[in-house]
Amino acid sequence: MTFGAALAALAVVAWRLVGNAGAVVRPSTLTAIMVGAAVCALAWFALVVLSFVALRPQRLSQTGQVVAGIVAGVLCVSVMAPFAVTAGYIRTASQTLDAVMAPVEGTTPSPIRAEDPWDGRKRVNFLLVGGDAAGNRVGVRTDSMTVASVNVATGNTVLFSLPRNLQYVRFPASSPLHKVFPDGFNVDGEGLLNSVWYYADNNPQVMGGKNRGAQALKDAIGYTLGLHIDYYAMVDMFGFAAMIDALGGLDIRVERDIKWGGHFGTAGTIKAGYRRLSGEEVLWYGRSRVDSDDFSRMSRQRCVIGALAQQATPSKVLANFTRIAAAARHMFRTDIPRDLLEHLVPLGMKVRSAKITSLQFVPPLIHTGNPDWDKIRELTKKAIRESMADQVPIAATASPMVTAGASGTASASASGSPGASPSSATSSTPSPSRTPIVADAGGRKTPTPNDKAAKTLAELCGF
Repeated sequence: MTFGAALAALAVVAWRLVGNAGAVVRPSTLTAIMVGAAVCALAWFALVVLSFVALRPQRLSQTGQVVAGIVAGVLCVSVMAPFAVTAGYIRTASQTLDAVMAPVEGTTPSPIRAEDPWDGRKRVNFLLVGGDAAGNRVGVRTDSMTVASVNVATGNTVLFSLPRNLQYVRFPASSPLHKVFPDGFNVDGEGLLNSVWYYADNNPQVMGGKNRGAQALKDAIGYTLGLHIDYYAMVDMFGFAAMIDALGGLDIRVERDIKWGGHFGTAGTIKAGYRRLSGEEVLWYGRSRVDSDDFSRMSRQRCVIGALAQQATPSKVLANFTRIAAAARHMFRTDIPRDLLEHLVPLGMKVRSAKITSLQFVPPLIHTGNPDWDKIRELTKKAIRESMADQVPIAATASPMVTAGASGTASASASGSPGASPSSATSSTPSPSRTPIVADAGGRKTPTPNDKAAKTLAELCGF
């Protein structure tokens, strides 16, 4: 009777969790599952032992008693093993989540309200960072930076990719770096975007504390796009390769041969075609610059993200859970609060079946050495508007954009200092390339095209 009641209770809990997948990752739920698994294991053990005793094995011959005892022991282990494995998996998952989502020292996450976890926001913006902290480098270089802007209601998502060599990014007035770099981030005469995190981490006296690189990068990218970046998640490149191996590889459409290793690609070649790549191959597919550039590399990286989102199915994750968890501990950093995770799970399930579009701010659309900040913001707004439409745009046919009014206030706000916006410099300088000078709806001339729309990953990557 007690055993039946336990099974009934487990069935009720399972039924409730099916309707609320996010509740599975609550600390209280994980603890309850571990305790429940232990209780069920002991209950099965007791049931087998009591049944064995009730059958009075002493009536058997000595050989029969030995055989019966062995069979009973095997049954005990067999019925307890699944519960023990479950408890082990849950404990590993809980420890991994606690380690990955531990708050940065000196910061306190905002409390999450269960009735409104997104605090009234219709969209939530995640900065996805690929960090390279290899042994031959000092500090972290953020070589891959993508913002995922997610519609909370529908899951429709726009991916905005920013190149590592985007120069002279501005910071909002609320950032400590705004006073240090009022005319744009500029270190050693370059001021590349992928150095912002490194600079902030190495100048805690400027940032007001240690480990503020993520916040500095969120400020810079959020101000560039005209969005508020809510959370970030950084993946270490080499930890990422270990996770891909734990999943059994990733199926990628390789458009052309990709050489990797050193400056001349002497380590190997990833052949063109639709093929399954190992963790190391996926890593170099996304990182290689041999016979390539940063912009084509960005394109490959977003295809890797899309392929992972599609192919990391629950069955694959469960089958390789222990290895994935071990890789995750050394791979992820994030400021997503632990209490938000239960609400993030159902949102992620929406994203998997929703419309995902992508836009890269790379030449010829944007000149990375002298970016048109107004244009970046207008393209961002336009991509979000199109993401909310019922139909995905098939061709890149954007409607005309008004990026500055007659007073020019938009240019002033984007630059951080009135009358000195990079967009005005761009418009007054003839383009050295063959790209024709075109005018937008506001009458402003720009050497970069205005007719680029965000496209689906299926179109871009051949999923």
